[in-house]
Amino acid sequence: MSLDKKSLESSSLSHTELESYPFSCVLTSRLPYYTFHGDQEEDGDHFLELQTICLGDGAQEESHEVAVMALNHLGKKASVPVATLHPSCLPMVSLGGFELKAPVTILLRSGSGPVTVSGLHLVEDEQKSEPEKSEEQEEKMMPVKCAKKKPKV
Repeated sequence: MSLDKKSLESSSLSHTELESYPFSCVLTSRLPYYTFHGDQEEDGDHFLELQTICLGDGAQEESHEVAVMALNHLGKKASVPVATLHPSCLPMVSLGGFELKAPVTILLRSGSGPVTVSGLHLVEDEQKSEPEKSEEQEEKMMPVKCAKKKPKV
């Protein structure tokens, strides 16, 4: 699920402002994981929205499995495979905005890579979290007056 502005209107974060930054990491057999923590200097919650996973130049003719490890709704670590890529049949997959709250670890479970994972780093800005009034809400409703009946002639 993506945290774009339209989906925010109906979510629990409906009164928050999100800042987004590009995110990318490369996984290989030498460095098979990347842990995303977000920027500790910024206030607010940090999210990682995964969009695409693709094989890089020089990827071997083998299956490359990518998994993510994050906290589940009970606060326990859960590891879930999100893509299995192969150069000859599926070199890339679009996740359509798979959103995870930091911290998130991305793992190359099998294959030698390189595998590029890209998406967005989203930061919930607590300073801008006050609800904004739209122009329609700011206009005061004028009372409706009933039409006068015409006298009978």
